[in-house]
Amino acid sequence: MAMKLKIKKNDIVKIIAGNDKGKSGKVLHVFPKTSQVVVEGCKIAKKAVKPNDNNKKGGWENKEMPVHISNVAKVEG
Repeated sequence: MAMKLKIKKNDIVKIIAGNDKGKSGKVLHVFPKTSQVVVEGCKIAKKAVKPNDNNKKGGWENKEMPVHISNVAKVEG
């Protein structure tokens, strides 16, 4: 069962644990079922991309990965 989250899309949050501790950014996406959020500019991972119509060669893409809700704090303001 999904729990009610206090953090919503477009909120400004600060990372309080993990490798990106101290960084802040805007919430791009919220996953209530897994209690995770995607924060702009935080937890960047390199992902392999297959060639497609937009990207003929394929290659690598930097992508923001989800962070657990317990590792972020809402910034008042």
